[in-house]
Amino acid sequence: MMMSAIDPAIHRLIQDGTAIPASPLALTAERKLDERRQRTLWRYYVAAGCGGIAVGVHTTQFAIRYPKIGLLRPLLELAKEEMDRADARQDRPLARIAGVCGSTDQAVAEASLARDLGFSAGLLSLAALKDADDDRLIDHCRAVAEVMPVFGFYLQPSVGGRVLFYSFWRRFAEIENVIAVKIAPFNRYQTLDVARAVAESGRNDIALYTGNDDNIVMDLLTPFRFRVNGCVVERRIVGGLLGHWSVWTRRGVELLRECREASKLDGIPAGLAAKSVEVTDCNAAFFDAANGFAGCIAGLHEVLRRQGLLKDITLLDPNETLSPGQMEEIDRVYAAYPHLNDDEFVSQRLDEWLAG
Repeated sequence: MMMSAIDPAIHRLIQDGTAIPASPLALTAERKLDERRQRTLWRYYVAAGCGGIAVGVHTTQFAIRYPKIGLLRPLLELAKEEMDRADARQDRPLARIAGVCGSTDQAVAEASLARDLGFSAGLLSLAALKDADDDRLIDHCRAVAEVMPVFGFYLQPSVGGRVLFYSFWRRFAEIENVIAVKIAPFNRYQTLDVARAVAESGRNDIALYTGNDDNIVMDLLTPFRFRVNGCVVERRIVGGLLGHWSVWTRRGVELLRECREASKLDGIPAGLAAKSVEVTDCNAAFFDAANGFAGCIAGLHEVLRRQGLLKDITLLDPNETLSPGQMEEIDRVYAAYPHLNDDEFVSQRLDEWLAG
């Protein structure tokens, strides 16, 4: 089995910090892959200034892997083609992140596929190993890291993840081919577990990314400081790999830039503290927090539908859609925070993206 190392230019990009949207899945009314709309969505992310795209992740719908659906390979192949096209048109390469999940055999197979298609790293979900102890989890992660660089993933339990303790993250940080961690437990204590584990590992080459869609701004502004061997070690969350940034993406890229500038100051600007609340309020509507995130993917599709990027909100599961009252909540935040949407940016370029 061939281990692949990450391209140095992409590793620098991830280390420096960038915006990586977690890509939704564009479907026709017959629940088949809508290649035209899928390409359009990815062109939007590139034009918005994202440094990478994550495909085959939670926001893409894990059901793409079901044998009766069989969309994992076709989607990754389409992504390779579109991102090759994007790379040929810009100075920097895109970070290509592929979702990797399932049992060890499945995860290794998915990582091998992603590696062979030129993906930079695998975002490794451990949701399938709900009852595994740390030893088994680490063995699983090492097996995948032998195939391709690994982007760790702390997925919140409410959408299928599991609790992962400090002891796990401390050992995970010792795996050579780990390049980053997406921290998405939606929990401050568990977020600290990851930051402290990476800080205490002494690894300066593991980037921290927020996946805490409920706390994006404060994650990006917070210095995580720990005393390690008598010295204070500071780590920062340098970017985001976010479902939330799959919509209103141009504003997400701008927000990351704004937070990076503010992090150089002594204290948090009041305007950014206020924006943190606004972004979280929008996320509550998009992700359907009121109903335990049941409509989180449908909510993102609805925003993209309103912008014309998707035709409708069709998901793979015909029973999965917006929750009662969610449409009204999306209406509310659209009206309350017009400065957070990028509708004008999209409308000016949509025809170009659709045409290719």
